[in-house]
Amino acid sequence: MAEYILASASPRRLELLRQIGMEPWVVPSECDENVEGLSDPEEIVKELSKRKAQSVYEGLPAKAGTVVIGADTLVYCKGEILGKPQDEKDADRMLHLIADGTHSVTTGVTIIQTDRSGLHNQIKTFSETSQVTVYPISDREIEEYIWTGEPMDKAGAYAIQGLFSKFIKGIVGDYTNIVGLPVGRLYSELKRM
Repeated sequence: MAEYILASASPRRLELLRQIGMEPWVVPSECDENVEGLSDPEEIVKELSKRKAQSVYEGLPAKAGTVVIGADTLVYCKGEILGKPQDEKDADRMLHLIADGTHSVTTGVTIIQTDRSGLHNQIKTFSETSQVTVYPISDREIEEYIWTGEPMDKAGAYAIQGLFSKFIKGIVGDYTNIVGLPVGRLYSELKRM
């Protein structure tokens, strides 16, 4: 049986993997996340997921029978890429931007799977995009949401699985992708490898 390693400190990604029966080791990546020169959301998340998985894989003492999963998620709205907010003012700006409209959430995933000998590996990188439509939100509601602290470590300044769910009008695509890891697609890709 393969040993799974999640190259992320995200508790949401860990919980999603546990929901599908995986119990990975968590080894957060410390790779360079500067993507200067890239502007396409899909290319950015694929590149960052690859860097994260590769940096964790290269740091492993033993690689035989290992599957490393790296992921990166971003929100794209009105021509702007929204990562994690830098502060409360930035969170306020992002939440005003996504309110009363539709935005996309893209997650890039890289899988590095090593055979039992530890000599050969397969690498697969893919991305998944979902559309999220948000109801109108008042200034007061945004302010109260920011006070909860929930938006501060989330791409786009919100957690669809948390308090922000009351503002969601609809989604098109994979819900788990919006949370941070498209587990259905991940499982399907793992079966093919």
